[in-house]
Amino acid sequence: MARAGLTAERLLRAGAELADEIGFEQVTASALARRFDVKVASLYSHLKGSEDLKTGIALLALEELADRAAEALAGRSGKDALVAFANAYRDYGREHPGRAAAARLRLDPRTAAAGAGVRHAQMTRAVLRGYDLPEPEQTHAVRLLGSVFHGYTSLEATGGFSHSAPDSEESWTRMLDALDALLRNWPTPTTP
Repeated sequence: MARAGLTAERLLRAGAELADEIGFEQVTASALARRFDVKVASLYSHLKGSEDLKTGIALLALEELADRAAEALAGRSGKDALVAFANAYRDYGREHPGRAAAARLRLDPRTAAAGAGVRHAQMTRAVLRGYDLPEPEQTHAVRLLGSVFHGYTSLEATGGFSHSAPDSEESWTRMLDALDALLRNWPTPTTP
């Protein structure tokens, strides 16, 4: 029997908050049960266990981030879209470090296809339409942008840029300028 007041959605949201507080890797069903002052078994009416909890947090984070990125992209194109999209990722990572880590959780193909990850790829391709890249170059650019946005945000969150000048904000701006220049002048593939 489900404990009164506990729902899958409430547990996932609390799990996401916990991830932001203690780190995504530290989130377990036991830690969540302690937050609600219940036994772990009380959660099993709503969750299958810690892996189910982590998958749910990842899906929640992907959805939140997709909504934020879509709002940032609305009505923008070219460099303006690139900057807005990048800032949506960075801002989310700064505000929700545990959720941002969760958004990078490897999901099984069926779960991934049903989640908001598809929206992220579509939005990235929408940004790239302003740069007129053909396939497969567009796929390479999608991977580049994801690597840069997630990598920079992860390094910044762990203090990787706090030990030297210039400020990471200046580097972020310069990096976005460089990405825009690269996308406008994408190299022609060489034939092996």
